[in-house]
Amino acid sequence: MANFIFNTGIVLSFFLGTVLFTKKNKVLSDKILAFWLFIIGFHLLNYSIYTLGYWEKYPHLIGITVPLPFLHGPLLFLYVCYSLKNEKHLEFRDYLHFVPSLLTYIYMLPFYFGYSAEEKMKVDKGLVDDYEIFSLILVVGFIISGLTYVTLTLKKLIHHKKYINDNFSSHENIKLNWLKFSIFCVLGLFLTAAVVTILRDALNYQFTFDADLLFYSFIVLFVVYVGYSGIRQQNLFADNVIENKEPNKKLGSEYKKSGLKPETAEIKHKELLKIMADKKPYLNSKLTLSQLAKSLNISANHLSQIINQYENINFYDFVNNYRVNEFIERAQHNKNFNYLTHAFDSGFNSKSSFNSVFKKLKHSTPSQYMAELKK
Repeated sequence: MANFIFNTGIVLSFFLGTVLFTKKNKVLSDKILAFWLFIIGFHLLNYSIYTLGYWEKYPHLIGITVPLPFLHGPLLFLYVCYSLKNEKHLEFRDYLHFVPSLLTYIYMLPFYFGYSAEEKMKVDKGLVDDYEIFSLILVVGFIISGLTYVTLTLKKLIHHKKYINDNFSSHENIKLNWLKFSIFCVLGLFLTAAVVTILRDALNYQFTFDADLLFYSFIVLFVVYVGYSGIRQQNLFADNVIENKEPNKKLGSEYKKSGLKPETAEIKHKELLKIMADKKPYLNSKLTLSQLAKSLNISANHLSQIINQYENINFYDFVNNYRVNEFIERAQHNKNFNYLTHAFDSGFNSKSSFNSVFKKLKHSTPSQYMAELKK
């Protein structure tokens, strides 16, 4: 059973990694995920070799994957970061995330090239304590690294979700739930590894089942999910032109430094309301903040500031509020078409987005709300 699970994970990791790397129109995030899958596959392969007893036949295999857990957190973080923006190459600072793994390899160079096969076996079986303290430091470091990167990645995703609400009027082509699920999967893997390691190695607790087999089974399932999802995903902003690559963090009093004078903001706000009422740009289901800003001859940041300050909502809710009201007006005056037809004519591009937005803004379903209006 164990061999089947390991072999499945190994084959899938290398296969999905290869598919991603040879994917047509691949982007940087595809390459990062492919590299991550290769790392996971190599890790699984080495552990499979260990379970089959090959470390005793080939002791020089011992320890070659020890630094690899330091790569999983950074690769998760970089994968999510570059899934959220259009870039073709990593920045120099991105390579700094791999320093802990590199330093671990450097520290272990004497073990790799200075220890004999017999000495490596003794270290592996705990007969000598040359690397005992170092191993403890590594375990703590792995846990801290995993939790830190999961936190940073989730924070990045939350900030980006706010950015989407501030810049786009539709979420249909910008789905982030699969990324969030991937983050929580990695969190679960790190927590499971931490609990198992602490109970078994620190507290000498004897599990009644093969804890490693359970953990690596989860890894195989994660490989299937993230590999399949990664292959299906396209560049999140392939069909949208946006001005900023990072979320606008200006809030509240910080807008005072934006350069937009209060009198100008008031004038532009009135122009905005007039354009929304007369030209109805919200009927364009792909309307973005940048597009609307161009019609007002102001920057996207200034328009975002105006909407936040005068309407006290983000761009997404601002536009969709007009769409909901447009739907209500159309549904009341023309009963020859069904609600979904009116929704599409009002600027919505799917039934799911229409229902979720309507319920959020009107606190009831479209049919319930329209029924109440007829009373």
